[in-house]
Amino acid sequence: MPIVLTINGQKVAAEEGTTILEAARDVGIHIPTLCHHPDLSNVGACRMCVVSVEKQRGLQTACTTPVSEGMVVDTQSEDARATRKFLLEMLLSDHPNDCMTCEVNGDCLLQDLVYDYDVAWPEYNGLRHTYPIDPDPNPFIFIDRNKCVLCSRCIRACQEMQNRDVWSFAYRGFETKLVAGADQFLLDANCESCGQCVAYCPVGALYDKMSLKTGRAPSVSKIRTTCSYCGVGCNFDLNVRDNRIVRVTSAPDAPVNGMALCVKGRYGYDYVHHPDRVTQPLVRAKWLDAKQIRQRVADGTWMVANVAEKRVQPAGNGIDSIVPDTFIQTDWNAALDVVSHKFAEVKKSMGGDAFALLASAKCTNEENYLFNKFTRQVLGTNSIDHCARL
Repeated sequence: MPIVLTINGQKVAAEEGTTILEAARDVGIHIPTLCHHPDLSNVGACRMCVVSVEKQRGLQTACTTPVSEGMVVDTQSEDARATRKFLLEMLLSDHPNDCMTCEVNGDCLLQDLVYDYDVAWPEYNGLRHTYPIDPDPNPFIFIDRNKCVLCSRCIRACQEMQNRDVWSFAYRGFETKLVAGADQFLLDANCESCGQCVAYCPVGALYDKMSLKTGRAPSVSKIRTTCSYCGVGCNFDLNVRDNRIVRVTSAPDAPVNGMALCVKGRYGYDYVHHPDRVTQPLVRAKWLDAKQIRQRVADGTWMVANVAEKRVQPAGNGIDSIVPDTFIQTDWNAALDVVSHKFAEVKKSMGGDAFALLASAKCTNEENYLFNKFTRQVLGTNSIDHCARL
């Protein structure tokens, strides 16, 4: 039998073991949180979700308090709202006032809560933390402990999602701070650079180094895509600005991986805009029709490729001096025509067993299935293998 309780005057039915926070959100009642995330265990660290419960002394944390029959909850009581506002004032008293230049401006949970509760920046002359910014030499994760609100999201993500236990809190009281391992550098603490901690950080304490100063949330557009590195099929959002990928962010609703990504998926996107990347096919001049080369190079649709210098250039008046092994940057139709004709010649003269093909784990299952059909039915060979088997 479901448990029936009242939240803000509304009757709510919930299963036994459900927390007040979960029961409220199931019916569309918002309770603010800072340390809570549905993927992680609840610890009640930030106290932002405190609510008033009838016949219970003091305020209760909604994320850790289970519902009970007949419970009456007020999420917007005067005490609850005053406590949340006070907590936000205390957080701001030891937080850098640099929202205008912060990387997560517009995508910061603390900023949103300060706005919702109309908290003015406090005039505070007491002790503040002055940790060095980004003291860690690792190539992927930027650290600014001055912005850390000690919510422990990164710690729980590393423990519960990645099973790495890299992050933890060290010291006590005002000296409490986020540390890796025994207060070491990340890579010395066996961090695998997955960036899971960055994905769960609600403020700008942890961020992606590769994305610094490349564009904040309001200035980028997000495009959902599938990772190209293996066949698992992880989804994530490409953050694009001025037609360039500036960051990869986790997609909570990704059906295969949720918020989880490996180091390649999260940080291996720089190949897309790398100057060494071949974006158009290169075909040796001897495999193309000489007359067609002259015509296409003359009208600028094809270019002569200088592979050694990694550039292409018009041939100008020296078209007749192109040697047979010179690479010509063509279009895909021309390149695929060359491949298909070569395949047909080899199959006709030597049979299908002259071919051997290697599939890739970077392809999707569907692509590898088509590759298999092409190998067996078109080329006529069973000599096909897959790199993931090695």
